[in-house]
Amino acid sequence: MTPKVNKQAVAQAFGRAAQSYNHHAQLQRLCGDRLMSLTDVSGYRQVLDAGCGSGWFSQRWRERGFQVTALDLSPAMLAEAESGQVAHHYLQGDIDALPLPDGAVDLCWSNLAVQWCDDLQHAVNQLCRVTRAGGKVLFSTLAADSLSEVRAAWRQLDAAQHVNHFLSVEQIAGACAGKNLQLSQQRLTLAFPDVLAAMRSLKGIGATHLHQGRSAGLMTRQRLQQLEQFWPRDGRGCLLSYHLVFGVISL
Repeated sequence: MTPKVNKQAVAQAFGRAAQSYNHHAQLQRLCGDRLMSLTDVSGYRQVLDAGCGSGWFSQRWRERGFQVTALDLSPAMLAEAESGQVAHHYLQGDIDALPLPDGAVDLCWSNLAVQWCDDLQHAVNQLCRVTRAGGKVLFSTLAADSLSEVRAAWRQLDAAQHVNHFLSVEQIAGACAGKNLQLSQQRLTLAFPDVLAAMRSLKGIGATHLHQGRSAGLMTRQRLQQLEQFWPRDGRGCLLSYHLVFGVISL
């Protein structure tokens, strides 16, 4: 069982990353570009960007002529999006309890956000609820073997959990059971010059919050050197691998 998500702590983690988010969000952009390419959305007009972050894809949807509502759990992240005028409407809210009426939008878009929800099935049902009949829900998330390098390196140093648990592909599919779903996958590996850069990339997108809490203690220079020793790498540098899962639900 996934621990109940501390939404306030998640919002704070992403809020701290708000101003640096776009600088570090290579994964989000690559993932979102793939998700955008998976289905035809011509004829649709209203889109909800659920978990908009700093609004990179809200802006993309707006440039394509959509009426965009940007929603995020983090007030600081939403303020960053609003400062860029990326959308037409801004809502602070939770995907687990979307503050919109049934059938409010033609298209629901959620790029790498639903892994922060309490229950994926409930989150998907919420996205479907606010999407009109004939509309579509597009979402992406991380599967269980993502960030294997982080686990492998830390496993040499202690027994603590340093990466959140992600659902398997089968569990993700099961959360969408009974829906007209197209599911696809992609494995993506990013490389960084050193461990510090890899960890900064995770922190820079707010992805360092652990649901079960973090053990006390600072990241010392010695600890960093030990991680550097054990962190998987190739000729490009220190690696961070992601198993991306994309869902398109037609309503």
